[in-house]
Amino acid sequence: MLPLAANTLRKEERLCGKSNISALISSGKWGGTAHFRYCWRKRGENEDINRIMVTVSKKFFKRAVKRNLLKRRMREAYRLQKSLLSARGIDFMVSYNCKEILDYQVIYSEMTAILSKIDQISSSR
Repeated sequence: MLPLAANTLRKEERLCGKSNISALISSGKWGGTAHFRYCWRKRGENEDINRIMVTVSKKFFKRAVKRNLLKRRMREAYRLQKSLLSARGIDFMVSYNCKEILDYQVIYSEMTAILSKIDQISSSR
């Protein structure tokens, strides 16, 4: 068995399942940046994996190719910076909320802001 690299995005780190997503949306805390909206919540004390879900609305981008491009960029920006989130057991959803396709550098910097804000709030509790 090969050892896992530190910044991979494994299956366990992806938020899926109707009950998990509805629990996040109903009891999560919302925030936003210039081009994103995000929702997050802390699951439990014994949880040790953070889970992410990215969404791009069909309202803004009709073509799946563009939506998939943006989702790949968002996941990659998270994958490279997930160590910024020191708290464990956090579920969060990041939703693309802009009508134009942004460069990767902009997505990366806004993901940095989101992760640092979630970490700051969750560690203060």
